[in-house]
Amino acid sequence: METIGELGEFGLIDRLTRRLPQGPAVRLGPGDDAAVVAAPDGRVVATTDLLAEGRHFRRDWSGPYDIGRKAAAQNLADVVAMGARPTALLVGFAAPPDTGADWAEALYDGLADECRAAGASVAGGDVVSAPRITLAITALGDLGGAAPLTRSGARPGDAVAVRGGLGLAAAGLALLTEGRDGPAELIAAHRRPRPPYEAGAEARAHGATALLDVSDGLVQDLGHIAAASGVRIEIDSAAVPVPEILGPDGLRHALTGGEDHAFAATFPGAVPASWSRIGAVAAGSGVRVDGREPPPGAWDHFAV
Repeated sequence: METIGELGEFGLIDRLTRRLPQGPAVRLGPGDDAAVVAAPDGRVVATTDLLAEGRHFRRDWSGPYDIGRKAAAQNLADVVAMGARPTALLVGFAAPPDTGADWAEALYDGLADECRAAGASVAGGDVVSAPRITLAITALGDLGGAAPLTRSGARPGDAVAVRGGLGLAAAGLALLTEGRDGPAELIAAHRRPRPPYEAGAEARAHGATALLDVSDGLVQDLGHIAAASGVRIEIDSAAVPVPEILGPDGLRHALTGGEDHAFAATFPGAVPASWSRIGAVAAGSGVRVDGREPPPGAWDHFAV
């Protein structure tokens, strides 16, 4: 097996960048001191994430292709959650020298394919030797002349709605933690989230007042809208779309499970047909489920 150490830094860069097709937003891709990405709006939406081996992914649970798709998806979803169109990713890749070159190539294939699904490209990045695999991803996006959709626009009387799967990734993680290998649909949801990238454009077209990516759990993330907007979010648990495959614990997973990268929004009028209305915005503060305090269990990176 050829390793990335045997390839060397520049051999690895050459091997990886040849796998990265460039979309129209990238005016100058990998190969120079920096990439050049078009910003026709005059503003750039930018977000970044770190993924550390053992904390955000395990190589005995997920293959490199799925890790790449997941790393791209969680950043592209953040751009979409601002009401923007994803344009490019910058990828920092740290790995031990004995990592297989084919493993790195599959990782970058996953990054490139997820970008393609969102209409973006991997425009550049860096590689470095490190004791454990770490990915640092920066995503860029374009607002197309519109105002960003933030967390601070919700107003009493707005409807609260969601788009995308809820609870599937959390259930898959629980199965893997327990040493189980099924149901396969849940394991796959943990390994490779599938954000509905069209949700940002749908939300904007229907006048959304606030929008975010559900990454840390529906209740916790709606709490960010409540805090930023100075309102209360009232959730009707009977209206929350709970996939049947989640079983008797489905509602808890749907309310507190993250990493599906669904989207939640508030709308002043009718909710788009592809979205599910799950509640309303009211005067007050915090989040309530059926009028009560929500269950605990949302993700916290620094929880012990």
